[in-house]
Amino acid sequence: MDMRLNGKTAVVTGASRGLGLAIVEALTAEGMRVVAGARTVTPELKGTGAIPVSVDLSAAAGPAELVERALAELGEIDLLVNNVGGGDGGGAQVTGFLGTDDDTWRQTYDLNLLSAVRATRAAMPSLLRRGGTVINISSNGARAPHMGPIAYVTAKAALTAFGKAVAEEFGPHGVRVATVSPGAARTALWEAPDGYGAALAASLGMEHEQLLAGLPSATGMTTGRFVEPEEVAALVTYLASPRAASVNGADYVIDGGAIKTV
Repeated sequence: MDMRLNGKTAVVTGASRGLGLAIVEALTAEGMRVVAGARTVTPELKGTGAIPVSVDLSAAAGPAELVERALAELGEIDLLVNNVGGGDGGGAQVTGFLGTDDDTWRQTYDLNLLSAVRATRAAMPSLLRRGGTVINISSNGARAPHMGPIAYVTAKAALTAFGKAVAEEFGPHGVRVATVSPGAARTALWEAPDGYGAALAASLGMEHEQLLAGLPSATGMTTGRFVEPEEVAALVTYLASPRAASVNGADYVIDGGAIKTV
């Protein structure tokens, strides 16, 4: 299906690996011109054909710096994908509420919530002129806070609420906002030897591979497997398309059936 995105422009944050990289690949395959921001520009990101920008998106000035670069490179912006985030701080994320200090809270909110707030604020004038779209990548943990580290899931819950509020304010002015909330996805958060999954396995006295093998069923994923980044990217591509023109303010859960509530 032609998504009618050829020639349009996009900014994607957190684009060097995992979901962000898959999103960049999907959008460029549709003919979009993409500026891709990440702290580290990987060879895989360079290979997508996007314009890579090395930037610290957790810093107060980082998101605006990325948007300014995109405006200079692409002109007006049709799509902003706020993907950057993480709960993959290893051991710092498995200590529970009493073990989560102010620095961890601050860093987690800067990356998972405030980066999106700042990028959206910087891009909004251009998005208004273009009748553009914002897509925020949240987590199913926003709906089931017991499913992840407390700072991470509460930041994602705030991100989901942020998307609803922005959709309500700017929908009448032609800007759509949607949220995508993946469950456990096959990314470094779970698979990296120094990531959250490895730290969680160690805290439970399990081998990392043992945790990964049992995680889908343990979290209620009826598909019995991790979500693939390409599946999330396909959903983002649809939501970015004019074919989803009546979608505004919606939160799409893609988690293999883990969330059981209506």
